[in-house]
Amino acid sequence: MNPHSIKQALLESYARDGGINHLDGVNLPSQDSVAELARDFMHLLFPGYFEQSSLAQKDVPAWLDRLLAKIDQRLTTELEKSLRFSRDADPTSNARRIATDLLTQLPAIRRIVQTDVTAAYEGDPAARSIEEIIVAYPCVLAISLQRIAHVLYQLQVPLLPRMLTEYGHERTGVDIHPGAQIDTHFFIDHCAGVVIGETATIGHHVKLYQGVTLGAKSFEVDGTGLPIKGGKRHPDIEDHVTIYAHATILGGDTRIGAHTVIGGNVWLLESVPAHRIAYYKGEDLVIRPRQKKDTPGVDASDWMI
Repeated sequence: MNPHSIKQALLESYARDGGINHLDGVNLPSQDSVAELARDFMHLLFPGYFEQSSLAQKDVPAWLDRLLAKIDQRLTTELEKSLRFSRDADPTSNARRIATDLLTQLPAIRRIVQTDVTAAYEGDPAARSIEEIIVAYPCVLAISLQRIAHVLYQLQVPLLPRMLTEYGHERTGVDIHPGAQIDTHFFIDHCAGVVIGETATIGHHVKLYQGVTLGAKSFEVDGTGLPIKGGKRHPDIEDHVTIYAHATILGGDTRIGAHTVIGGNVWLLESVPAHRIAYYKGEDLVIRPRQKKDTPGVDASDWMI
């Protein structure tokens, strides 16, 4: 190995291949710092669950003082970096304001996250306790971080929301864009390979299995053939819908009606009305009215995993 020649080749690459350099630019949010922030958020949402030693009720106020101060400092720093990247007119003041806004909303986020934990416990016969759900079910991490990132996304913060959800993606295999709008009692069973796009909406009491994709059907392109950013691209899932493993639902004008069941491996580019079942019988896609006997988990051999 010739270190000098390698160094010179890399310097030439930096000069030649400018599109992947970020030299002399603003300091971007640190991946390590955002990962630490994500872990601290989980401690804050679930006190006593992720500590190295037990946390007594009497010690919570002092513990919370320390943790809030740590999160506030790190969050404000990474927010300011993100805002400087977007050339915000006053990144320091706005980072302070946004950090306060997010931290103020954490009690409300905790109430919603509690419904997600309840949905997981009630929706999985293998679950033995709430404690098992929180410490061992990957959906708790992925969904909780998405709910925090969604607040930042709504406040039009660049970079940081996506970095938070990507930490959850890396840890769990679940890719939920921070822009997705998700109501209460959301459960992803097994988690691996689930993808939920930016403009998807999900109602109350929705349950997804592994490998489900809520994606885009097509993209509008500009005069150069590149995708136009923004616009509604991902489906809407109404209340009390169950979507089984590896189903793919695409399109911004695709809506799955309430109390509908989507079978495993189903490929959908069109809406399905409420109270229906969609599944394959042979090579044919069947969409029929849902009957009482079609309750998920009961006499459901046509679509159960």
